[in-house]
Amino acid sequence: MAFPARLPIPDAVLHIAQQLEAAGYETWCVGGAIRDNLLGVENHDFDLTTAAPPAEVRRLFKRTVPVGIEHGTVAVLDQQKRQHEVTTFRKDIKTDGRHAVVEFGVSLMDDLARRDFTINAIAYHPIRHEWRDPFHGADDLEHKLIRSVGDANWRFQEDYLRILRALRFSARFEFRIHPRTLEAAKANVQGLAQLSAERVRDEWFKGIKTAKRVSKLLALWMDVGATRIWLPEIRKTGNGKGEPGNVDKLPRDPVLITAFLASDPASLLTRLKSSNKDIERGRAIGQWRDKYPDPNRLSSVRKWLADVGEYADDLLVLFTAGTAPRSPLPAVVESIRAAKDPLTVKDLAVKGEDLLAAGVRPGPDVGETLGRLLAEVLEDPSRNTRDYLLSRV
Repeated sequence: MAFPARLPIPDAVLHIAQQLEAAGYETWCVGGAIRDNLLGVENHDFDLTTAAPPAEVRRLFKRTVPVGIEHGTVAVLDQQKRQHEVTTFRKDIKTDGRHAVVEFGVSLMDDLARRDFTINAIAYHPIRHEWRDPFHGADDLEHKLIRSVGDANWRFQEDYLRILRALRFSARFEFRIHPRTLEAAKANVQGLAQLSAERVRDEWFKGIKTAKRVSKLLALWMDVGATRIWLPEIRKTGNGKGEPGNVDKLPRDPVLITAFLASDPASLLTRLKSSNKDIERGRAIGQWRDKYPDPNRLSSVRKWLADVGEYADDLLVLFTAGTAPRSPLPAVVESIRAAKDPLTVKDLAVKGEDLLAAGVRPGPDVGETLGRLLAEVLEDPSRNTRDYLLSRV
């Protein structure tokens, strides 16, 4: 792959590079933006690597954020308050597979040598328009290849998350993984157990959002053995209701897709330390995805909507992507919503105080009576009048 004469570097990034260079610090553009531009993929998030120590970066710019200063990264804010990451040249001197101790003040070559894959180890000088590609990343881009920088075993042992990154890049760009890199990933896969759940979740979710086909990402995780360690609830046939290929029909919603694939969505999302909201969403999907109403019975559909509440749309998406792509259920639900049929206790024409005034005893009896009245209204929405409901107390 031939390098272009110039890359379209954003003005704010160019200004930062010029200021660092004017202070005597060598500065290059690196990372995903370089790779994506060479692939013709839009990406304006240019990162900079520089000889300037973190303290010097903070001194040279008025507005900075120490986003990862222990690893040499300082975010410089432009006039629109957008962050641009500037990282000091570094190399790893010690690592436990999760965290690295880095040394600053090294060369660009040392900095590129510590990167994960050759396609991410290309540097571009935004002022002199020079290129550095010591590990032939451009060739691997041309040949659609994910290959580790240097020894693959050592790269993965430095940070086991790189195994999952290799799978994500492969699924995103539809690149194959170099045989020795893939072999090393499988050999070191048990190291994934050392990673934090948050890092694994973020990588899995990012992979779902960016993969050309989620089924390909899933196949890679299974092939390497990553699902066995972190996603054991995912079986080869997803939730047992369809082939994994059905996952490609779903919107790129990581929680929805994870729940679709898992036999116990709440358990899996809990292991990944997802938010309580996402866990409850997964729990509802797991509870209701096999319990769809008969679309020919409006009362059954209304009761189902009342029971599943805010998770109805998730369940409908899974239903039509799975075993019933031509079911009339979504249209029936839409007609019920358009008619604004009452579906919850809050929609009833009477409230708790009305029942108390009608002689219902305070306490559990009020809730039980409201529930009974809602059941009647779900059967026939025309019953939702104050007079009728009070007559049934």
